[in-house]
Amino acid sequence: MKASMARRAAAEFVGTLLLLAAVVGSGIMGDRLAGGNAAIALLANSVATGAALIAIVAAFGSISGAHFNPVVTFSAAVNDGFPWRETPVYVLAQCAGAAAGVVVANLMFGLTAFSISVKTRSGPAQVFSEFIATFGLIAVIWGCVRSRPAFVPVAVGTYIAAAYWFTASTSFANPAVTLARSLTNTFAGIRPADIAPFVAAQLAGALAATLLFRWLTPASAVPSL
Repeated sequence: MKASMARRAAAEFVGTLLLLAAVVGSGIMGDRLAGGNAAIALLANSVATGAALIAIVAAFGSISGAHFNPVVTFSAAVNDGFPWRETPVYVLAQCAGAAAGVVVANLMFGLTAFSISVKTRSGPAQVFSEFIATFGLIAVIWGCVRSRPAFVPVAVGTYIAAAYWFTASTSFANPAVTLARSLTNTFAGIRPADIAPFVAAQLAGALAATLLFRWLTPASAVPSL
């Protein structure tokens, strides 16, 4: 039986909170322990994020679909597998959960709850990277949902861990994550001035992958996310 909207929104909030706690917290821990070695810090950050994402998607998938990402919700709505009227509720829960997750991570490491990031992530290469990262994420989700749905948590987690390394932007691929990471002046941060191009690229990448999979795998009944 489908969970109530309140329960699904709560699952999206808590799941996104845990995701950001993992992203930001592992970034802080990795940076502190790496002794200035950015490669080691990024390795710690990517492995922890990917592992946490597998666990979180598996835990909450049966309740809310485990979107934890506005472009995933947007893609599901475009594919007629998710009601448009419910989309704003999911997006608000995701954004609120992301901000709360940053607060949790900052406080766990003895930092102030919010600190505006000054970390520059700009330029055509980084913006293009966000398009590719998000395109790949949505492609992985739709490809697995339609053929191997039980494999979605592992596919998503491992893809994001890999995309940390093969994209110049370290693969944010999530507007809620992007907005929230501007609230921490740590390893995982992003300047507020760099948010808009990232989010635009993420939306474009998500739409491109969604339309591609509508053509690649037409179906009379689109699986829900």
